[in-house]
Amino acid sequence: MNKKVGLWINRSKAVIVSIANNTEGRRIITSDMEHYVLYSTVVPGDGSPEDIRDRRFWNHLGEYYDKIVAHIRDAEEIQIFGPEVAKYELEKHLEREGLAIHIVSVEDAEKMSDLQIGIKVQKRFPIQSRFILRENKPSRPMDLTG
Repeated sequence: MNKKVGLWINRSKAVIVSIANNTEGRRIITSDMEHYVLYSTVVPGDGSPEDIRDRRFWNHLGEYYDKIVAHIRDAEEIQIFGPEVAKYELEKHLEREGLAIHIVSVEDAEKMSDLQIGIKVQKRFPIQSRFILRENKPSRPMDLTG
């Protein structure tokens, strides 16, 4: 199928642009991470409320990346970009899934509109027009002398 995927990602939202058979598709996946606060503790302890919240945070984040991987697993080429560390976390997640060989780039990018994301992906993976005009070659005049 020759599917190519570009995606903008942060920890709360991923915009996935898929290009296959010269057709573009988009999907938005949200993580609902605003409900989670990550705490770092230097005091060892398995049962502290902060440790439990941290585990819950990382488990939820892993589920978010799993959802994204489910939508891009069949891509031959993957472009990842975004403003935060989420792009690198997703890259590591793809490595664990055995999909790292399909990553063609990981780039920094600020907040972008869905249109800007689509344009960036199309620059990386251009779509050929269905209306390709063929060059008109002048035809040779017919020899009627025979």
